[in-house]
Amino acid sequence: MATPTTQTALSARDVVFGFGAHSVIGDTPVLLDMAQLADRERLDLFSLSDHPYVGERLDAYATVGFVIGRTRHLAGFANVSNLPTRPPAMLARTVTTLSALSEGRVVLGMGAGGLWDRIADMGVEPLTPAQAVEAFEEAIVLVGKLSGGGPPVTFKGHHYRVEQIEPSPVAAPMVWTGSVGRKSLAATGRVADGWIPGHAADWVSARYRASRPVVDEAARSVGRDPREVRTVFNLPGRITERPLARTRDADGRWIGGSVAQWTEELTAAVLEHGAAGFMLFSPRGGTPDLGSLAVWAAEIAPAVRAAVAGRTR
Repeated sequence: MATPTTQTALSARDVVFGFGAHSVIGDTPVLLDMAQLADRERLDLFSLSDHPYVGERLDAYATVGFVIGRTRHLAGFANVSNLPTRPPAMLARTVTTLSALSEGRVVLGMGAGGLWDRIADMGVEPLTPAQAVEAFEEAIVLVGKLSGGGPPVTFKGHHYRVEQIEPSPVAAPMVWTGSVGRKSLAATGRVADGWIPGHAADWVSARYRASRPVVDEAARSVGRDPREVRTVFNLPGRITERPLARTRDADGRWIGGSVAQWTEELTAAVLEHGAAGFMLFSPRGGTPDLGSLAVWAAEIAPAVRAAVAGRTR
């Protein structure tokens, strides 16, 4: 049995492949079918959006726990956790427990909070953008302190405080953020393990080219190698039987294409742009259909893995 205090199911080096879902209560059977297919085909992970103010949505953490309990290899994460509604001391307990129960099959997705009008409707005191980013960085640090064993923790931040709380003996999972603004990007560079570019920005987008240097500069400012902060892309697109004449639209956004076109594009993203992972979404950014997921898992992901391995030997 793996030891959750020292290792995780997802390697910090391998390129990862998964899928994302925005599932409501009625989608449960389909989500389970998708997760079990992904598990059989050895995809790495699945994700769920976290919008607790939407009554019909499945709760992200309850669902992650249920799904990884019904699979053997698949990891799960909230893409990304709605931090203002999930106090970090409790979030630390949740993710370390999930990690212990699943032998490391969990990632901690973290966000500063986006829809603040709806978050406030949940009874949370609104924060300014600057305050939200400050709380976001404090939360990542606090989750780390409350994981991995050690003496009781006292933490007195501007937004979060704990007094003499015993850490979990289980190591914190990898932390991937959905940072967008410069201050949030800098926090990611200082304290996170991965970054998911916002608005489905990919490796050739202006948003990515402007944002990634902010992450890298902040990482270097605290003595980190920027390569420690991996980039994982939420990637909407069509998977077609035949090649498309154009795989990007007039604005340069990825549309999709055949298995060969996806393989060529993602292999280049890894080798030329340092991409570390890809989460498949539907062309409109929603949950992919089961047929597309099957092709993604059985054909595209293995082909990219093989191509990357062949080029890096």
